[in-house]
Amino acid sequence: ANGGYAIATVSTSPFEHSKDGVTLDLSPVVIHDMKVPAEGSTDPLGSLMMYKSAELSNMTVKVGDKTAFAMDGLAVQITPPADGKAMDFTANTEKFTADLSLIDDPKSKEAIEALGYQNISGNIAMAGTWQPSDGKMELSKYDISVENAGTLGMTFNLGGYTVDFIKSMQAMQKQLASQPEGADNSAQGMAMLGLMQQLSFNGASVRFEDDSLTGKVLDYVGKQQGMSAKDVANQAKAIVPFGMAQLNNPELTAEVSSAVNTFLDDPKSLEISAEPPSSVPFALIMAGAMSNPLDLPKTLGVKVKANQD
Repeated sequence: ANGGYAIATVSTSPFEHSKDGVTLDLSPVVIHDMKVPAEGSTDPLGSLMMYKSAELSNMTVKVGDKTAFAMDGLAVQITPPADGKAMDFTANTEKFTADLSLIDDPKSKEAIEALGYQNISGNIAMAGTWQPSDGKMELSKYDISVENAGTLGMTFNLGGYTVDFIKSMQAMQKQLASQPEGADNSAQGMAMLGLMQQLSFNGASVRFEDDSLTGKVLDYVGKQQGMSAKDVANQAKAIVPFGMAQLNNPELTAEVSSAVNTFLDDPKSLEISAEPPSSVPFALIMAGAMSNPLDLPKTLGVKVKANQD
């Protein structure tokens, strides 16, 4: 329509690349319902590749003849922005597996074997929204779950991630890529830093939901030190207030200490969140980080809680 294209299906060939004994294998990537605007289109999203869904059946990373990592069933679903509504997106995997016995570092190998995590499996789930008109970008879910260990979840909410911002980033990345190797990129770096000032911080969180990992770690550390898991937990409880005291924030220190105590007594979940009462420009965050970093937890509204939904 009007010189643009609506493409039902785009698919790649299988891909394989080997270097230094490591081989990456990708099954075909399949993209559905892709929209390609006409050249010279005034569509504000014309510089972005918009589609409704995509799949990758399998990705495998081999070290020698052993599979170090494999992922099956990656599926992406997108509802493009229309009629003033935000874009919704989700991404999920059916399963991933990793062979941690291939790690060479002796200390890491010892810990992995003691914890029983030579071979792990799990899945990844992601969801979010993006509103092109005001640049609000929210990642409402990014969960990495490992069976018999736990789930690490992250969220963030930004402002200012507009189409113009994306175009400026694309242009700057293209300029950096065209620079010869070893060239002075300090000017581009400063320009990139200036561009980031257009963004604002609305909130973020990191959450861990335990599925036996905490108890295994306490047992392992206890055996290393000739102590019981309970003694290790009590030792950690005693250390936390002293470590937090450096922030000179009694309220946050008490909150963190209480959360850690609750979690170690009954490991269910531990969450660190930053929820400022109003949007905070990145420029203010960076200025605070350089001038008075101890005030950042207050500026960003940092909270810590345990065993709460």
